[in-house]
Amino acid sequence: MTILLDPTAEKTPALRPLAARPSSLDGVTVALLDISKPRGDVFLDRLAELLVARGVGIRRYTKPTFAKPAPADLRRRIAEECGAVIEALAD
Repeated sequence: MTILLDPTAEKTPALRPLAARPSSLDGVTVALLDISKPRGDVFLDRLAELLVARGVGIRRYTKPTFAKPAPADLRRRIAEECGAVIEALAD
């Protein structure tokens, strides 16, 4: 079991199972989610180059602000269009 700590002020951390991971990226479209922090796009640009060179399909998304969770419609769109997500956290 993996324990993840939530950086919010929860008194008792919620137990959440890990999301299922694809065994391979063959045929999987990967969402590259920029959370709008400085230089996150630089990381995702390079990652996109590497994934595309390996034949992986990608789609790019951007959160309106890093200060809040992604809007529900954006999360829903990513879930409908992609089989995996990589989120850029950078400064």
